[in-house]
Amino acid sequence: MATETRTQVEGLIIDGQRVPASDGRTFDVYDPSSGEVLATVAKATKDDVKRAVQAARAALESKAWGGLAPAERGRIMIRIAQAIRERAEALAELESRDNGKPLRQARADVQVAARYFEFFAGIADKIMGNTIPLGPGFLDYTVREPIGVSAQIVPWNYPIQIGARGVAPALAAGCSVVLKPSSEAPMTALRLGEIALAAGLPPGVLNVVPGTGSEAGVALASDPDINQLTFTGSVDVGVQVAKMAADNVVPVVMELGGKSPNIVFADADLDLTVQGVANAIFQNAGQTCSAGSRLLVERKAHDAIVERLAARAKSMRVGPGVSDPDMGPIISRRQLETIENYVKIGTSEGATLAAGGERPSNPLLGNGFYFMPTLLDRVSPQMRIAQEEIFGPVLAIISFDSLDEAAELANRSQYGLVAGIWTRDINKAMALASRIKAGQVFINTYGAGGGVELPFGGYKKSGYGREKGLESLASYTQVKNVCVKYA
Repeated sequence: MATETRTQVEGLIIDGQRVPASDGRTFDVYDPSSGEVLATVAKATKDDVKRAVQAARAALESKAWGGLAPAERGRIMIRIAQAIRERAEALAELESRDNGKPLRQARADVQVAARYFEFFAGIADKIMGNTIPLGPGFLDYTVREPIGVSAQIVPWNYPIQIGARGVAPALAAGCSVVLKPSSEAPMTALRLGEIALAAGLPPGVLNVVPGTGSEAGVALASDPDINQLTFTGSVDVGVQVAKMAADNVVPVVMELGGKSPNIVFADADLDLTVQGVANAIFQNAGQTCSAGSRLLVERKAHDAIVERLAARAKSMRVGPGVSDPDMGPIISRRQLETIENYVKIGTSEGATLAAGGERPSNPLLGNGFYFMPTLLDRVSPQMRIAQEEIFGPVLAIISFDSLDEAAELANRSQYGLVAGIWTRDINKAMALASRIKAGQVFINTYGAGGGVELPFGGYKKSGYGREKGLESLASYTQVKNVCVKYA
């Protein structure tokens, strides 16, 4: 199997160069499957972030990027997509070791990353304005211009996919980017920066500055020279990031937490439903903002659904990501302990364990951060496990008796990111979809395989703004109106 791991210190990418941190500091990146050090990476300082922003500003205003024809931007992005695919297996293994996810999921993430660049490459020369009819003697038109330097703070759960999700539309719009990956999983973001440069992206257009949120993240979010900020992470951190950006009147796209419901009616195709519900919570060990972490099931179908889900959960193979198990490890010991604590809270509040609820007994997994696929049944909607984002492979199961009750339960959350509806009755599905307050609603499916083309974002505390699809370009462009009076 190909590998992308290296022995030397991984430098920052600033203005097209691999450079050490300005003070020489580094940090270790750990493989959550084994707890062993995977790589040592330069730790970006406030000064490093400032240099990256300045490089992005210079690139934005250069002829090499700012003066480049939109079609040529698209060609560069196509080459980036091709290079990602050429290195797909090595990137997937690196993502699996860095994040812990099963190799087949990492492979899918790499392909989705390439698809983002392909999709937005085709749009680069089609970002158009409008003409506005004012009558004889006037010509009025709008143009969409790049918003400027885009700062992007990316989480650890889907590093290459979420990195590409924001970088690709920003480049298509003509922006330059400073990307700060999580210090827990920065490796494929650095490779993405290398790939982009090798594909012909001018120096400074994409800078990658791994580091801590408290230092590099704060420096980037509060920098007065950025023009736009894209953030994916928790609600608490998102609020702080938005406040820092607001001090400089910088617009923000926020993709925050979720407690997304899968709503199952008794007339649903049970085989299809169980597969979809299980994938929605156990993919990436539940460490997904859009995970279907609440199961709302019609009471008369409850026993059949839970029995099948429990059998599936108990049969899943848990192990190191590169061995391609059904489910890999949790990202860190701290997050593992958080998940364990939530299960204890749930059972203390009256929920019952239908599967899992503990670390695996296999001694070979003792050095990694593993937790078994877990079902918590007989959950009441007011319980903490039904309201708070656990970010782990833990499904809270709640029963309902009517469509009205299902709608009320689905919306009884501070979040509104995604929802799933499972039924053979299209009238019931469409009626419920119209009542759910969430940015995406899936019917008899969930997630749509990455959904590059589908606008993604939240209602309520799940955030604001939209990523993916054509809607995302609104975040990376600004509208200029030109009005001409003629004789």
